[in-house]
Amino acid sequence: MPLPSFQPAFTFRLDAHTGVPVYRQLIDQVLAAIARGVLRTGDQLPTVRQVAVDLTINPNTVLRAYREMEIRGILDTQQGAGTFIAEQKSPAPPEERQRQLAQLAGEFIARAGSLGLTLAELLDHLHALEQGTEARRNP
Repeated sequence: MPLPSFQPAFTFRLDAHTGVPVYRQLIDQVLAAIARGVLRTGDQLPTVRQVAVDLTINPNTVLRAYREMEIRGILDTQQGAGTFIAEQKSPAPPEERQRQLAQLAGEFIARAGSLGLTLAELLDHLHALEQGTEARRNP
């Protein structure tokens, strides 16, 4: 009987056509994975070297992303043990969360609109992402 292959819950992917710097794509992917529940407190990220090899990018680019996330309190690096998702801060008060959500949604819709995407397309895609995340959590 063959052994099951290990599929990590999270892997980085780059899109060369977005115009978004690589280090920023790495940060955005970690933040999105945390928001979707794919990455949780204590989960270990691949090493800087491993990400650089997998994506064929400069290790300094990965290091920059990891350092920025560490400064922002998203990651916790333990010498000799690895880089882990840090315990997330308690959420902002409801009024502040609503203000942040409104700002983020406005920016998201404006950016999508500049690419010719409709609100209906965005919503459909967000729902599909949510369903995919639920399926991975509850196989």
